[in-house]
Amino acid sequence: MTATISILSLFGGIALILFGMKLAGEGLQRAAGAKLRAFLLTATDNRLKSVGVGAAITALLQSSSATTVMLVGFVGSGLMTLGQTMGVILGADIGTTITVQVIAFRVYEYAIGVVGLGVVISFLGRGRWKDMGQAILGFGFVFFALKILMDTFEPISQNPLMKEFLVGLSKDPFAAIVIAALITALIQSSAATLGIAITASISGLLSLEAAVPIILGANIGTTVTAIISSIGATVEAKRVALAHTLFKVLGVLIVAPFLGYFTWLVGESTPDAARQVANAHTFFNIGIAVLFLPFTGPFTRFVSLILPESKTPEKFGPKYLDPIVLSSPSLALVQASRESQRSADMVQEMLSKSIAVFESNDMELLEEIQEKDDDVDLLDREVKLFLTKLSRESLSDEQAKRELEIMLFSDNIENIGDVIDKNLMELARKKIKGNLSFSADGLKEIRELHKKVVENFEMGVAAFAGSDLELAHKLVTHKQKLSELERELRQNHINRLYLGHKESIDTSAIHLDVLTNLKRINSYITNVAYPILEREKS
Repeated sequence: MTATISILSLFGGIALILFGMKLAGEGLQRAAGAKLRAFLLTATDNRLKSVGVGAAITALLQSSSATTVMLVGFVGSGLMTLGQTMGVILGADIGTTITVQVIAFRVYEYAIGVVGLGVVISFLGRGRWKDMGQAILGFGFVFFALKILMDTFEPISQNPLMKEFLVGLSKDPFAAIVIAALITALIQSSAATLGIAITASISGLLSLEAAVPIILGANIGTTVTAIISSIGATVEAKRVALAHTLFKVLGVLIVAPFLGYFTWLVGESTPDAARQVANAHTFFNIGIAVLFLPFTGPFTRFVSLILPESKTPEKFGPKYLDPIVLSSPSLALVQASRESQRSADMVQEMLSKSIAVFESNDMELLEEIQEKDDDVDLLDREVKLFLTKLSRESLSDEQAKRELEIMLFSDNIENIGDVIDKNLMELARKKIKGNLSFSADGLKEIRELHKKVVENFEMGVAAFAGSDLELAHKLVTHKQKLSELERELRQNHINRLYLGHKESIDTSAIHLDVLTNLKRINSYITNVAYPILEREKS
């Protein structure tokens, strides 16, 4: 019965640590908002600055894996280069030691008070205060879980079989490293593994000789999350995950021959068992940062050599949508916005080239434009699917509004692509097959309207990208002007029919439908302005 209770307590304690860290990370991320992404992107080729940025972001996210996963996404989407991530990765490894150091202060004694404070702030707070309350509540759960583990390890530490097993681990550090790496890979949190190691050390269950290999194994196991996130990503993104793994593995291989000396050094740093585990983790990660930082340039080239560019053409698909960042709404919305703008760039190219099909009767260009619409449809589906995976509860009011703007923007862009594909290009096909020609004046007027629509399209995309109120107002004003121009051009065409112009008579149905569809495209792009203008009212 006692063994069953211990197993349940151990399982519950580990689960509560993982839940608490997730809760704390989400709360801190929402409190930081979009500044989190901007801060990470400030990392440049300045190595020391990159290390500082990586450490700060990881302290905020409560996970070096989360930081590395973001780097995988940013490199894959072209926002950062592999070289820029090297210092950030090393800094992230330092940042994750802060959480472990905090845990080692035996804060579990104040767990209930921290949970209570988190609950009060979460219920009474608004905006960022509410998010901070959630973060405090998350930390409270982590501290409470450590208390549960402490109470669980007390009786287990007296078990002779367990003592014999742990003595065996201290005599076989390689086995301890492998076991810790596997456990960390499974729960995807080195801080959780080390939190367990700390409580086990305090209870006397784990000696320092057995704890140090576990710490090294946890550092290797934490790389699995980034490796998983890089599956299916670009080669550059895969290189980020590989670099993170190599830093950790090479660091362990360098320390392994001097394990006895390293353990002695850690033991000399403090007599406190909890602090020894935390210090071992800190010494290791600061050590590999100091060791590898001067060689990030050659290391970048080495990683690129190990993982060269693939010669196989990549299958078309989303470029910026990384499922891993769904846990960070601000980052997820940025990624979805970028993917929608990528789709808009494709539709803008379709729109710009569409006039050339009417002018030159280029059937090859016509088919190229129509094929591109399939890619636009795919991106629209993927963006919407990505956004629906965001938890509504995790979104602030501002983020919920932005999510709606992105969905509407993507929908309108896809509609424009359909109009170009199924309407304009089919009209062009009919014109080419009938060997028809617009009148000189008619073609000139179509060009004029087409030019205005392209200009408004560019304005609509800019308004969406920057949530620009001024551009949104201009877009709505231009819609009325374009409607007036379309009516004027329609009347001009009818006047030419009365005059009996042969080209106008032959192409009348096509000509009027082209004007109508250009006006439809303009209406769709103007729809982008309305959600932005709603912000002005609220």
